[in-house]
Amino acid sequence: MNTIVEAAGLLLMTRSAPRQFLLMLHHDRLDLPKGHVEAGEGILQAALRETEEETGISQHLIDIAPDFRFEIEYDVSHSKRGRYRKRVSYFLGFVESALEVQLTEHAGYRWFDWPVQGSLQVQTIDPLLCAVADHLATE
Repeated sequence: MNTIVEAAGLLLMTRSAPRQFLLMLHHDRLDLPKGHVEAGEGILQAALRETEEETGISQHLIDIAPDFRFEIEYDVSHSKRGRYRKRVSYFLGFVESALEVQLTEHAGYRWFDWPVQGSLQVQTIDPLLCAVADHLATE
């Protein structure tokens, strides 16, 4: 399993108080807006495109934290694509306030209060939120 598939996404956070962050809801789990990087596309471009496609939030409303990037890799077994290794790069994006989301691929969404209390999802979301907390503490 040498194939690595690149994907990218954003953690969107509000600048206004109370500070909040956006998570997407699948029928069985929480997720972030993300997707595969297309040929000829940069990773940040993919994160912004996927976020706009999955939330309806224009990338022009999002300010990217220039010095934050969180990567995670994991194995995927897909019925159509077979087995592969997926590398997801997450960026931190700010919007002024919690915006309404237009759902295209998810069952719902929720703006969570920051900082989060407890665990939301051990494999991806919790480590990302810890990295964001560390980043924000050094700003």
